[in-house]
Amino acid sequence: MNDDEARALLEHADLIHSDETVQAAVAAVAVRICDRLRRSNPVVLCVMSGAVPFVGQLLPRLDFPLDFDYLHVSRYGAGTSGHERLTWRSAPWINLGNRTVLVVDDILDEGVTLRAVCDRICQMGAREVLTAVFADKDTGRDKPVRADFVGLSVPDRFVFGFGMDICGAWRNLPAIYARR
Repeated sequence: MNDDEARALLEHADLIHSDETVQAAVAAVAVRICDRLRRSNPVVLCVMSGAVPFVGQLLPRLDFPLDFDYLHVSRYGAGTSGHERLTWRSAPWINLGNRTVLVVDDILDEGVTLRAVCDRICQMGAREVLTAVFADKDTGRDKPVRADFVGLSVPDRFVFGFGMDICGAWRNLPAIYARR
């Protein structure tokens, strides 16, 4: 997608959640995570690349000791629809044995990727795996996993912004938009 195409897409998109709503949701999720994990010295795992804005704003609000790492797995690549096969680009480097792990992701869409991530973290020996997603897509269908912490609900449309991309563009937006 070139610059003109990306700008046209944004110009014709619908605003779903404003920057202010996004910031309030991050703050609220942080409070809930602090209440639950304050005494557990967890490992926080960022799912690359989409969760970077969320985790970047979330971490400074967590008032307890933690270890931080990342993983990179994808079903989408640069496209707009999921593929059946997961691509694992990087597993966590920290030993997760007997640890509480908080997996932070951008969106819970169908739940296939997050379920696979949680299963893999369990196989790596984690004592407990919790999940935080910034956006939970209201698909109206059952999902193989539920997030423990959710920032905002989004409609069953292709959404982008605040870490979520559209054809590789607009992860950097502070608000959430949907393609028309």
